[in-house]
Amino acid sequence: MINSKVQIGLIAGVFIALGIGLTLYKAISLDLPLLPDQYREVWTVESKTSFTPTRAGAKSPVNIELKLPTAQAGWVILDEHFASSGFGFSIVEQSAGSNSVNASPNTSAARWTRQELDRPTTLYYKMQVYRASENAVLPALPVSVAEKPLLEPDQQAAMDRLLDRLHTQSSDIDSFVQLLLQEFLRDSPDQDTLFLIDAYEDDSFAVLMDVLAMADISAHQIRGIVLEDGRRRQTLSALIEVYNGQRWSVFDPSNASPGLPNNFFVWQRGNGSVLSVIGGRDSSLEFALVSNSLPAKAVVGMEQRSDKFAILDFSIYTLPVEQQGIFKGLLLIPVAALVVVFMRLLVGVKTSGTFMPILIALAFIQTTLFIGLAIFLGLIGIGLWIRSYLSHLNLLLVARVATVIIMVILLMAALAVISYKLGMDQVLTVTFFPTIIVAWTIERMSILWEEEGGHEVLIQGGGSLLVAVLAYLVMSNPLVEHLTFNFPELTLSLLGVILLLGKYTGYRLSELYRFRDMGTE
Repeated sequence: MINSKVQIGLIAGVFIALGIGLTLYKAISLDLPLLPDQYREVWTVESKTSFTPTRAGAKSPVNIELKLPTAQAGWVILDEHFASSGFGFSIVEQSAGSNSVNASPNTSAARWTRQELDRPTTLYYKMQVYRASENAVLPALPVSVAEKPLLEPDQQAAMDRLLDRLHTQSSDIDSFVQLLLQEFLRDSPDQDTLFLIDAYEDDSFAVLMDVLAMADISAHQIRGIVLEDGRRRQTLSALIEVYNGQRWSVFDPSNASPGLPNNFFVWQRGNGSVLSVIGGRDSSLEFALVSNSLPAKAVVGMEQRSDKFAILDFSIYTLPVEQQGIFKGLLLIPVAALVVVFMRLLVGVKTSGTFMPILIALAFIQTTLFIGLAIFLGLIGIGLWIRSYLSHLNLLLVARVATVIIMVILLMAALAVISYKLGMDQVLTVTFFPTIIVAWTIERMSILWEEEGGHEVLIQGGGSLLVAVLAYLVMSNPLVEHLTFNFPELTLSLLGVILLLGKYTGYRLSELYRFRDMGTE
């Protein structure tokens, strides 16, 4: 009978060899780089078009059209995929007609058709893009002025007063537009501005476009996506593009800043609709984003050779983008687990449980290290004070833990509101902290305080923070992020190493330091 040590050694060896072998295969055969300085930042963007049939159970034709983006402002589209199971699918080339205002001259749209449909449906479109040039500009468009809106006499009077004031304060079209946007962003806008917003039923963007039309300024909107790694259920954002007499200028209505943001991917230029749904209702268009650092040629090669290399059919790249973003974070957890095992078994650091340092490290990734430390110490400190007060009330354990959970949530909500008012956006990610774990940690530390004293609480609490900080530093390393996502088979190698460490029965480093005087006698 093979003893347990030999069994663990064989199993760990198989896992380590399998993980390293698959990694080398992908690096050599598929040209995937092992080092992070060999590639570009490639974005995978997935759109989800969801809708419900107009008449469920009846024979009602369905026609869905989604305007497709074109490569602009230095962006390059590497590849596109369409999911059209059960639907007829085609790419339709379109040209801007005489009735289109400032639309792109040539566009294309994805068209899904079906004779009848009896259930809610979601259609997918996925593409991979990267930015080849940071200084590229948008191509020029034909210049035409939109028709002036027909307004009521009181609305026309308010519009004229607003235009007169902006013309007096501005020196050219660009400054006029910037002053107009700043007016709509003020905490206390002018009475004429408030009246127009109310007349347009709080549609500030429509007011902006009509003001520009009344000022004889050629303008249209730019619809696009703000690229943020891991974002799900994101909708299209809108910028304003105006012609200043010499060139087109872009402005962000959310902050009145000029210029096209570097993290903005243009989907459509013009005032037409992006999505058209015939035979359906309650339609929505959402986007999921994930960033992956790969060379453009490697991505193209993977797509061209996907039939040759069957391993790609079972890789994370084949998952929907929303799930890719989730796994990008999940695949970092084994790395944090290895750090915890190393620090506890080889170094001898005491922690408050095994998973607590991992969860704290994940929270640090969202909040950044120093802000996360401040939030964690604040929550634990206040929670321990609340717990000490509850102990005097002689509550049962279940009621006590539930009370602490509610108080922790209220503290998080208060912290989020205060940070928002102060403009500290990073603190808003406080909700990522595992509420239940924080509450249970407060309870465990309180019991430990009563049984062992404050010294033991400081040792385990400090150990948890130390291990969490080390795990955060490892997990946030660009090389680690690259390897875990592009070579997830290395998780098998990590598992093999953890199994080997699990059989370690020797002295820990802390024990060698503790008994250091025995070696001198």
